[in-house]
Amino acid sequence: MTAIFGNTAAQSAFLTAMRGGSLHHAWLLTGPQGVGKATFARAAAMRMLADGAHPDTATGGFDVPAGDGTRSLIEAGSHPDYRVLSRLPKDPEKPDQDLARSITIAQVRTLQPLFATTPSMSARRVVLIDAIDDLERGGANALLKNLEEPPAGTIFLLVSHAPGRLLPTIRSRCRLLRFEALNDADVTAAIQALRPDADEQEVAALVRASDGAPGRALRYAGLDIAGIDAAIAAIAADGDRDNGRRLKLAKALGLKAAQPRYEAFLDRAPAFIAQAARTRSGPALRTALDAQVAARDLASAAIGLSLDAQATVFEMAGIVATLRT
Repeated sequence: MTAIFGNTAAQSAFLTAMRGGSLHHAWLLTGPQGVGKATFARAAAMRMLADGAHPDTATGGFDVPAGDGTRSLIEAGSHPDYRVLSRLPKDPEKPDQDLARSITIAQVRTLQPLFATTPSMSARRVVLIDAIDDLERGGANALLKNLEEPPAGTIFLLVSHAPGRLLPTIRSRCRLLRFEALNDADVTAAIQALRPDADEQEVAALVRASDGAPGRALRYAGLDIAGIDAAIAAIAADGDRDNGRRLKLAKALGLKAAQPRYEAFLDRAPAFIAQAARTRSGPALRTALDAQVAARDLASAAIGLSLDAQATVFEMAGIVATLRT
């Protein structure tokens, strides 16, 4: 089971409710994407179901030991009292490719036969939705009925990166559990646990790129994010007047085999510019803000319109070069 890092206040609040017998039937887990909300939800679900099946094994935390029956069933995807709703692959025959745009009403309706019966292994069942932001409107309305009249013993764990977009009636039925960005020490620990093969330099680069979210940083694992960041910083430092660095970077990232690094560059360049803007004032700030808008628009168009990778890198690097002061 993946360890939980940071957000001790959220962990403590949930444990207090769970141990005190005041467990609300629906929890809305909010906060930045990649800070561990879904990891927490899975750990909490496993602990609740394990406690329900074997109250005598309850611990002070969320850990459920290897070999525990509840853990084995959940890891095998066969626990009768546990359901996870998330976006499904567009093509069931190709589960590693693109996911559907939303969680459908049909997926929500698959819960109804479950709710028509009593839990199998204890008096408790858990439904996890990751993320409820992805739930289409019809599905949200269908879920609302269950939140208004919760089936006996059912706990809903709803992960949300943007709670402001949810139906107010869904938010009002839930107890809010806030998650914050992690500090560098917790991000480092998370990356080292999840990427034990990463060397010290890569870990440091991933921490810098994380913005407090290990999940975000891990998207860059193995892509030499330190090299990408160094190239961006060098262009910003001297403006790359002869375009030598821009051309070198464009050729390197424009190759078909470099697609993952190209996409990482499209993320990192606007982030670098945004960071630069925070340290500036006066005309230099205006330049950085204009560059930030241009970089964000270009990154969005590059993916959405499938722009030529080499030309896009060259153009993006040119935007970065305007930061030279």
